[in-house]
Amino acid sequence: MRHEIVMAGFGGQGIMVMGKVLATAAMLEGKDVVWYPSYGPEMRGGAAYCTVVISDSGPGSPVASQFDTAIIMDAPSLRKFLGKVKPDGCLFLNTSLVRDEPDRSDLRVIRVAANRLAEKIGDGCAANLAMLGAFVEVSQLICGDSIGEALKRIIPERHQHLSPANQRAFEAGVSAVREAR
Repeated sequence: MRHEIVMAGFGGQGIMVMGKVLATAAMLEGKDVVWYPSYGPEMRGGAAYCTVVISDSGPGSPVASQFDTAIIMDAPSLRKFLGKVKPDGCLFLNTSLVRDEPDRSDLRVIRVAANRLAEKIGDGCAANLAMLGAFVEVSQLICGDSIGEALKRIIPERHQHLSPANQRAFEAGVSAVREAR
């Protein structure tokens, strides 16, 4: 099994954190993983994306031109990556910021109002973890229990006080896709 994921949005949305948490959780489960970040020179507001490759038998190259899954956090990222999702792939859309409908019928589209979910739990900055929860629930690539340990390893100690909100946001994303089924 090899699964290539692109996560995209703008700087400040926690795109890199989302990718690192997923990659770390997969490694904790003994999977081979590559995490490959890419972002513009701007600290906030510029384009940001990362690629995560999860494999049971060596991830190979971190460079992917086509993805099994795209997790899209803003409208410009939809335009950039829609054509790079493999036929029959999965597209996760943050409907809090993406209003456009994809013009492809060969994709499974999962709509999650990630920003709204994060605000509902009291931390508007945790939309990335709400979207990650949705992805983990739908993909079943990793066990959701690994996310808590990955968060402990990735989030700096000075921000560990945010762990309960991060976990609630993750669980809100899981619940959102369960309720939509």
